Amino acid sequence: MRILFIGDIFASVGKRILAEHLQKILAEFSIDCCIANGENIAGGRGITANLAKKLRRFGVDIITGGNHSFAEPAVYSDEQVSKFLLRPLNMIGDYRGNGTLVHTLADGRKIAVVNLMGITFMDDEKVASPFAIGAEAIDRALDETKIVLVDFHAEATSEKVCFAHLVDGRASAVLGTHTHVQTADERILPNGTAFITDAGMTGPESSAIGMRHEPIIRKFLTGEQVRFEPSDKGPMFNGVVVEIDDESGRAKTIARIYRRYPYLT
Repeated sequence: MRILFIGDIFASVGKRILAEHLQKILAEFSIDCCIANGENIAGGRGITANLAKKLRRFGVDIITGGNHSFAEPAVYSDEQVSKFLLRPLNMIGDYRGNGTLVHTLADGRKIAVVNLMGITFMDDEKVASPFAIGAEAIDRALDETKIVLVDFHAEATSEKVCFAHLVDGRASAVLGTHTHVQTADERILPNGTAFITDAGMTGPESSAIGMRHEPIIRKFLTGEQVRFEPSDKGPMFNGVVVEIDDESGRAKTIARIYRRYPYLT
């Protein structure tokens, strides 16, 4: 199975990139299943039911979330969207939505996706440690399919890599999100789990992780509170392609994609 995982889709720029280019990328890499982190597509914070459905029309099969998943909480009340939209499994409290799902391809093959959120530097008391919860979710998913992918949405690189080593050989891939900066450490761990610390961001490269530089620079200089505004400059696509053996569930290859689309501006 060949999987395309797209780094955090940010605001209107990220949406436009997928609208114009996703189908070509899917064909170019012979992708069987497309997964994308969509928690920032609604103006840089959250996702709506309408936007989730648009991503599906563009070619995304499964959408994962993170710390901004509930910025637009009504999305989890949409029964149609809830079938393909995830939020972090390890959130504490009575949250709607699911943290795991099993997706069946047209040819009958299945892939399980687990959505987790880290706790280090995340400033969110409503999240439990992802380690035991995540490992148990992976083990349950293995009862249905050998192919299990984890979106690990976290700030700390150490937390991401340690979780990947914990589940090495059980998860097919552990792919980091949240920092919006693609890392150059993609690899296959000793027991067959594909890993990258962060898949990056699909959105405006000329930005401070998606937002316009100028107000944030002013905040750093003066300490004053400023209103963050999404940038619309430097459209880029970030993601990874993972090839997984159908029988064993082990990853064969993992490769980054980093593309710029200046003419969108």
